[in-house]
Amino acid sequence: MHALAPVLFVLIWSTGFLAGRGVASHADPFWFLALRFACVAAAFIGAALWVRAAWPKGGRRIAMHLLAGALMSGLYLGPSWWAMSQGLAAGIMSLIGALQPLFTALLAVAVLGKRLSGTTWAGLALGFGGVGLVLLPRLQAADSSALSLPVVLVAAGSIFSLTVGSMVQKSPLAAGDDLRSASAVQNIGAVAVLLAMAGAVGQPHWDNSAALWGYLAFSVLVLSIGGATLLIWLMRQGEATRTTALLLAVPPLSALQAWFIFGETLSPIQLVGFVVAIAGVALARR
Repeated sequence: MHALAPVLFVLIWSTGFLAGRGVASHADPFWFLALRFACVAAAFIGAALWVRAAWPKGGRRIAMHLLAGALMSGLYLGPSWWAMSQGLAAGIMSLIGALQPLFTALLAVAVLGKRLSGTTWAGLALGFGGVGLVLLPRLQAADSSALSLPVVLVAAGSIFSLTVGSMVQKSPLAAGDDLRSASAVQNIGAVAVLLAMAGAVGQPHWDNSAALWGYLAFSVLVLSIGGATLLIWLMRQGEATRTTALLLAVPPLSALQAWFIFGETLSPIQLVGFVVAIAGVALARR
């Protein structure tokens, strides 16, 4: 189990953007995600009440958990799923998601005043350069496959939100509370943000198909509850390092799955960019 758990987690993680890609033709991503995280919040509330877990105390603690959920789930998945509904391939979105360590490094320099090694700067250059190679053909296309720059910027902004949310999650005010009650509060924060985005830019689209309800069940049970529980178990078992290393396999896995399920393909120059970007992230992680 110790050897298979990190691999299972990465396999689950790699399907996250595929779910977003699949939902795009059945429902508005903001309304779908709002319902998803409402179900997850209800599940964690039930779990916390069942075991009589302590709840976060004090307005500042509650606010930090709401902020973490708003950033890590609402402002991360809402815009990224919207970008995929606008034509961004699931494999490419997954690759952009792999840049989170690079965003973290840049934040450390800009906000905390830290200095990065030459190796890390080289990784940053390779990572962002590789993503540029992957995106360039779609940005320059003149046909229906063209991708607008605002969509790319929204996708990148969602990863930046995840990066900031991860820092909030690790703050002393958020890290010490029971995971079940804290997760319940954080998912409520995600629902609030997603409902606001749905009301502002969402579309009343919900085809009520069996496929859509299947995506919802998979997202709630496998991605949110199963994936989150497995990640918590890995952290408690000291498997974080192995899992972090395996996360580099997520973009290729997502791209392969997107090719098999949705027929998404990458041109030769995009494949080169894919390899360069993953190499850059690996170098920066060192």
